[in-house]
Amino acid sequence: MENSYICCFTGHRDIPDKHMILIPSLLDRILEQQYSRGVRVFRAGGALGFDSIAALKVINLKRKHPDVRLELCLPCRDQTAKWNDYSKFIYAQILEHCDSVRYVGEKYVSGCMHARNRMLVDGANVCIAYYMGGGGGTAYTFGYALKNKLEVINLFDILKK
Repeated sequence: MENSYICCFTGHRDIPDKHMILIPSLLDRILEQQYSRGVRVFRAGGALGFDSIAALKVINLKRKHPDVRLELCLPCRDQTAKWNDYSKFIYAQILEHCDSVRYVGEKYVSGCMHARNRMLVDGANVCIAYYMGGGGGTAYTFGYALKNKLEVINLFDILKK
């Protein structure tokens, strides 16, 4: 890989406790592997659950490797309107420590989530996912990453062994 390689994240909001305990250390190892392969830009979608965990882990990686960049690809500026205070606090911390933010639009509209998901994948080389199967936004992004021939690393597959 070259230094211009980009990694994106996709994953479920709800993660079983048995995996939630293991994901942080597994992500640390995989992010270091991706860094050693030349990835310097990591893209997160700002959602609850896996997206937030991944973004926080990239922020930690930036402390060790200052040339790492965290890009947020967000569906709309009012994404957190219905979130609880704790989730809004975590989101604010991620926003404060990211390197750039791109919004699909100002307000939530039909299709903005899928547009955000495509924004995450387009131009990326690798996708780190936590995908258990089923439908929804994670399924869409996971499939879109495969369709676009990204290398996909699914943490769910690693943890279910």
